[in-house]
Amino acid sequence: MEQIDHFLSEVRELVWGFPLVFLLLGTGAYLTILLKGMQFRYLGYALKQVVARQQKDSKGDISHFEALMTTLAGAIGTGTIVGVATGITVGGLGAIFWMWVTAFLGMAIKYAESLLAVKYRGLDRRGEMSGGPMQYIEKGLGWKSVASIFAVLGVIAAMSTGNLVQTNSIAEAINHVWHVDPLITGIVLAGLTGVVIIGGVKSIGQVASILVPIMALLYVFAAIYILLVNITNVPAAFMHIIHSAWNGQAASGGFLGASVMMAVQMGVARSVFSNEAGLGISSVAAAAAKTDSPGRQAMITMTGALMSTVIVCTMTGLVLAVTGVVGTTNDSGQVLNGASLAIAAFGKHIIGGEYIVTIGLILFAYTTVLAWSYYGEKCCEYIFGERSITAYRIVYALVVIPGAALKMQIAWHLADISNALMIFPNLIALIALSSVIVKETQAFLLIANKETEQNLKAESVGD
Repeated sequence: MEQIDHFLSEVRELVWGFPLVFLLLGTGAYLTILLKGMQFRYLGYALKQVVARQQKDSKGDISHFEALMTTLAGAIGTGTIVGVATGITVGGLGAIFWMWVTAFLGMAIKYAESLLAVKYRGLDRRGEMSGGPMQYIEKGLGWKSVASIFAVLGVIAAMSTGNLVQTNSIAEAINHVWHVDPLITGIVLAGLTGVVIIGGVKSIGQVASILVPIMALLYVFAAIYILLVNITNVPAAFMHIIHSAWNGQAASGGFLGASVMMAVQMGVARSVFSNEAGLGISSVAAAAAKTDSPGRQAMITMTGALMSTVIVCTMTGLVLAVTGVVGTTNDSGQVLNGASLAIAAFGKHIIGGEYIVTIGLILFAYTTVLAWSYYGEKCCEYIFGERSITAYRIVYALVVIPGAALKMQIAWHLADISNALMIFPNLIALIALSSVIVKETQAFLLIANKETEQNLKAESVGD
């Protein structure tokens, strides 16, 4: 097992090297410039669209809100708790800064992915919307073989990123707090997963629209409380984050230290894991949304990166920083990492804090399992057709069981590797289709600006 862990670790280091980091940040910067900072200029408008009424001529399977919640269900998973904890343990607190940078640039990427997913979507034989990187790579560029490769990687990523890592983290947290055998946890989760995913995207969207807001608010409020208790330490934490981002972090206590490059690598990797910008896979949910315009749904979807990484992940990172748990060890002398590290941080200032983290982690991870089941299903459908869906759902639910008992580090290595391999074809496609992105954006901005003017006039008349 150690040899497998070592091998996968080396592969992860290779695929998450400078070329991928440069491609990801470079594409985000390129799209930000090309779209003239849309993610900043139209952020207010985009947030309003999340709760706005559905347009009369909208077409799709689920509402704007359900599509965003499904996207967030896939994003606000273990990456916002366990991912941040492991990122800081390996890359130091400087990793948080690079998570911020990647997230803001990633908003432009999320926008582009969702716009193309809606533009090139189509109806499958069951009458459901089908869209995502596979469709915009094939229909927009004519790269059928590349689209097929992406779909294969999407299925692998769904099994690892969306399944193994999530169920493994749930099992670890439950075992840590309630001492439940991971195998039992896996069997129960497999049953719960199977019950929901049988209903398809509508069932997943309904569950996500209920659980995601509840779990996010509970977790954020608990984090805010801890930050208020440690308010005097917050400025120093921010300074530490920024300093470590450019100078690395020295070894202290059980922490072995981290270089600047490691901070960048872990920050970028964990940002992608927490908001999926660059993977392209979350655009599958955007393609299912009821919308009248690719640009409208794209604006709504891009807010997900802000919510999942800039808000929720930052809360986790600051709590770990102000509580001083990074580098501490357990009774066996092992350095705390992952869920155990987050539990230690929240339990330090809140009575029953370990239960807040555990319950939050369970809900975060479970909804991620559901969202990724849909992503993988659409990738599987693209390769093998609609007849493969039932078999895929059964296999996906069953993979939950061994995932719960798998060694955590191996699960994370597999997730990071599969994520990286999906990024290359997706970002190359976004760059190749950049002229389409600009044209569609310009067309929608005429509508958006007109709507804004009408709203302002209506408000002035009301006053």
